[in-house]
Amino acid sequence: MNLQLIDCTHDAHAEQILFMLNHAIAHTTALYDYHPRPLAAMHAWFEAKASHGHPVIGAASPQGELLGFASWSAFRPFAAFKYSVEHSVYVHPEHPGEGIGSLLLKTLVERARKHDLHALVGAIDADNAASIRMHEKLGFTHAGTIRQAGYKFGRWLDLAWYQRILDTPAHPRDG
Repeated sequence: MNLQLIDCTHDAHAEQILFMLNHAIAHTTALYDYHPRPLAAMHAWFEAKASHGHPVIGAASPQGELLGFASWSAFRPFAAFKYSVEHSVYVHPEHPGEGIGSLLLKTLVERARKHDLHALVGAIDADNAASIRMHEKLGFTHAGTIRQAGYKFGRWLDLAWYQRILDTPAHPRDG
């Protein structure tokens, strides 16, 4: 598939990203949320990403359809975690298994190195075998599982943590 990697913007991509998020909320355990989000929520979502310098990378078809997106956020809100981020990757529900998620995750890793980050952390539903395989294929390792961390669709969900340690930054500093 001929995909173009793009930096997503609110005006061009909010509705397509919202569709993928809301599909994940309504039909999967990829996102531990119960209620679909309104379009109005996307403005604040994009503003938060921009204000912290967090990318929103998209994989678009030649026709401009967004087939997946990836981003990261702060891992924890304390200064000592400044070199760690928690990432997310979503693929359009009509395009699973086409390598879109892997392409996006590889791109996130490259961007993380350029931003002098050290650890990418993914929180994955422990039953999401496809996401776990993708992460392991790209050098992520299991860092632990929180048993019964969430409750959705009438059952308890285990949350598996996967991480990839990078060789950056060359000279980390306190403060």
